[in-house]
Amino acid sequence: MTIVYPLFILLVFVSCNVDSQKISTDKWKNEILNTEQEFNDYAQKEGIPKAFLAFAAAEAVLMRNDSLIVGKMAIAHFFNQKKTVSNMASLVWKPDFVDVAASGDLGYTFGKYTYTTTDSIGNEHIYTGVFHTVWRKQSNGRWRFVWD
Repeated sequence: MTIVYPLFILLVFVSCNVDSQKISTDKWKNEILNTEQEFNDYAQKEGIPKAFLAFAAAEAVLMRNDSLIVGKMAIAHFFNQKKTVSNMASLVWKPDFVDVAASGDLGYTFGKYTYTTTDSIGNEHIYTGVFHTVWRKQSNGRWRFVWD
């Protein structure tokens, strides 16, 4: 009896801790999914360049055409060079999967995207693919991407 009672208390404590960790993890996953939706909505409303700058962390990295674009200023420069393309394009995406670290400060998503452009004579070109984004929770509690 003297061993059974402490084991029972330990079991109750551990199971409660696991439940609270799952609740936290689910909460963080939902925060990331909500941020993804806000990011997508912003891209539809304000355009791709503004959306990427609004949702990028200061240290964000984009991989485009086998090159790394490091930092928010470099990302702004990248989109300024592509201004005519990105202003005539739309990007729509939706995560198929989200996960978050037990610490609640880092997560990732992946899913499908559709990128649509219209050329100078009005022909529409549609490209589809898979995206992968890494998110970091900022000191203000907002999620911002650090890798895309």
